[in-house]
Amino acid sequence: MSETRFSPLVIPAQDAEFLGAGPDTIALLADASATGGLLGVSRTTLGRGRGGATPHYHRGSAELFFVLDGRLQVLAGEEVVEVEAGGTVVVPPHAVHAFAAAPGSGADALIVITPGVERFAYFRLLERVRDGRADPQDLLAVQDRFDTHFVDSTPWRRTRSAA
Repeated sequence: MSETRFSPLVIPAQDAEFLGAGPDTIALLADASATGGLLGVSRTTLGRGRGGATPHYHRGSAELFFVLDGRLQVLAGEEVVEVEAGGTVVVPPHAVHAFAAAPGSGADALIVITPGVERFAYFRLLERVRDGRADPQDLLAVQDRFDTHFVDSTPWRRTRSAA
């Protein structure tokens, strides 16, 4: 097995790139290129009841959600779970997942994808779509590039519409 090498990585808080505004932000911490492809790390903060990622899956990576504060609602396959501060959800490759702040709560989560995928450009595109500076179809055009494949989820739709 070949060994991936990279130098130890330290990201001071002031060096993170922040996307979004107000209570809804994404801090881009370490992309795959910074970790030798081992992982990618971001931190997502969501306001009370706010949506995060819509249902999707990754073909080649697992994703870990560690809830730093508040309550995070996570679609994990066909089940929607709520995870409080200190809790963790790990979603394997090919499993459909989504996340949002739970109703009545904000959420702050550290998100790790492994092996890493260069995704910071995806998050920047997502911000342009949310701001109306890019077309939502642009996201569909780059699903393979960023290993983020969008799907519909009845359990997620039902849970979020009840909120």
